[in-house]
Amino acid sequence: MEYNLDNAIRKIPDFPKKGILFYDITGILMKPEAFNYCIDKMEELYASSGVNAIAVIESRGFLFGAPLAIRLKMPLILLRKKGKLPGETYSVKFTLEYGEDVIEVHKEDVDSSQNILLIDDLIATGGTLKAAIELLTKGGARVARVFGIVGLPFLNYADILKGYPVKTLINYHAE
Repeated sequence: MEYNLDNAIRKIPDFPKKGILFYDITGILMKPEAFNYCIDKMEELYASSGVNAIAVIESRGFLFGAPLAIRLKMPLILLRKKGKLPGETYSVKFTLEYGEDVIEVHKEDVDSSQNILLIDDLIATGGTLKAAIELLTKGGARVARVFGIVGLPFLNYADILKGYPVKTLINYHAE
């Protein structure tokens, strides 16, 4: 059964700064039928895809990747902001739309046997996902697929993520 995700996604103008239209997925989380629809669609897309691990980007990616990892019986690899993981980590610095950041992953969580599905809630410019791919490949893993609930293709993420199959459940275009 199809679900109209657009009705669940809140659009917040001028956040986090003037001129930006923020697509807020918390509306999906407030509607169990919308949230369940997302997890069902992800399971349908990736149950037989050849991936054997799921990597998620802090923090909203965690919300969608965790239930999928349980359903698919796969390990869940957390990609966190710098300083949040207690063990030995790989680390990558990258540029955001609004500044710079660093993400990390535990070294022991990543290895060359992994074909990874990389999940975030929203794909905008693709910069965070590109950094995540670099991070995971440092440990020898292969990112096989990239997924986001929301896509903003007008920000040209396809150029940055060229060579990686990218799938979203809903796309928004520049107005």
